[in-house]
Amino acid sequence: MKLNEKLATVQTKFKSKKSRYNSFGKYYFRSAEDILEATKPFLLDLGVSVVVKETLISTDPFPVLEVTATISDGTDAIHSSAIVGIDLVQKGMQMPQKFGSASSYGKKYALGNLFLIDDTADSDANNTHDKSTPTKVSLSTTKDPAFAKAKDYIKSGGKIEAIKAKYSLSKEVESELKTL
Repeated sequence: MKLNEKLATVQTKFKSKKSRYNSFGKYYFRSAEDILEATKPFLLDLGVSVVVKETLISTDPFPVLEVTATISDGTDAIHSSAIVGIDLVQKGMQMPQKFGSASSYGKKYALGNLFLIDDTADSDANNTHDKSTPTKVSLSTTKDPAFAKAKDYIKSGGKIEAIKAKYSLSKEVESELKTL
């Protein structure tokens, strides 16, 4: 069986209930640990492994993690990623908790993307905890001073996803950045 067939087996047979309860938001959810636990029966049966890798892809204006979930059979690998920002001004959390919370959230969504876990009805997916979503700054022209900064960032090894997390890019700007 090819890796994509093994992944399809996991995707179609995967079961993980939302057994955790958030009393603040008053909703049930599943954690990254719940998802990983539910995949364990498939690992030996299908001869695959699942790993999660986190990479800090940006620090300005706030830390941004790219979390990648990978399923591999030792020969081939299939990856899925999620991008998550770390809220450094979150009240009531120590710094390690802020990073840990973002890490857990990124893992949950990277794994959810990999295993096609539908969370569209998940309250966690749309609960803002009474916080408004910050709007992105528009970057619509290559003449904008922010474009030069974005260009330098890409040239130094930065990823366009980090720029897109902060800016709403015009097609012209995105096209220009992708050519670098």
